[in-house]
Amino acid sequence: MDTMTEAVLRQIGITPDEELFFLPLSEHTVPDDLFCFVRTKADYYEAVQKYRMHILMSYAEKGVRFVSLDGIVICPTAVIGAGTVIYPNVQIKDGVTIGQNCEITAGSVISGCTVGDRCQINATQMFDSVLEDDVKIGPFSHVRPGTHLCSGVKIGDFVEFKNANVGAGTKVAHLTYIGDADVGERVNFGCGTVVSNYDGKHKYRTVIGSDSFIGCNTNLIAPVTVGERAYTAAGSTITDAVPEGALGIARARQVNLPGWVEKKFGK
Repeated sequence: MDTMTEAVLRQIGITPDEELFFLPLSEHTVPDDLFCFVRTKADYYEAVQKYRMHILMSYAEKGVRFVSLDGIVICPTAVIGAGTVIYPNVQIKDGVTIGQNCEITAGSVISGCTVGDRCQINATQMFDSVLEDDVKIGPFSHVRPGTHLCSGVKIGDFVEFKNANVGAGTKVAHLTYIGDADVGERVNFGCGTVVSNYDGKHKYRTVIGSDSFIGCNTNLIAPVTVGERAYTAAGSTITDAVPEGALGIARARQVNLPGWVEKKFGK
């Protein structure tokens, strides 16, 4: 404890050897009755709860709407725009800026992110990334550091991004991993797409042009490029560039063996 802090405490009748609970300061003014002594664990949790509720009410006064206050934890340094609706069991951590008229549903965790206006974040975890205006994401998606989702991007369930740039209007409906990739505008990803960015030693980038269509269960083996308006056939493993406007097909032909079951199992 520095000398100045000691002097201030003594002026208000507190000796330095007393255990004092200091609540973090921010733009949210803290009234005197929220500074309290903590001598037991019960005191500690009571103080934390009081401060949590004070912070939530401070945001509410600025136009943030809460469906319920249960389980919501917001860092006091976060910036949240008016009209944004926050559901129970949401964590908004340090370094977060959220625009106006967004919706953040239960189970979402947001840390170090910038979120534009009118975004819908549904039970999703996001870290150190940027969402522009009108992005819809979730439920159960994961946005890892270095991701930038442009305006109007729509992300469904069980989708993961890492260090990826995704152009405006692109749609990734479900069950997809996009890592170390630059994706153009209005791209459609089919279910089960994987950008295979790691060979066990190095990571490589994938480039996908605007207005392309990535078929279901496509594996894109980085480094690889899919040109603008190009398609990949469902079930393909793409290892070479797909030219602009072309269809990339990389799958074995189906072979049927008549009578195989009877020969194998005798029935």
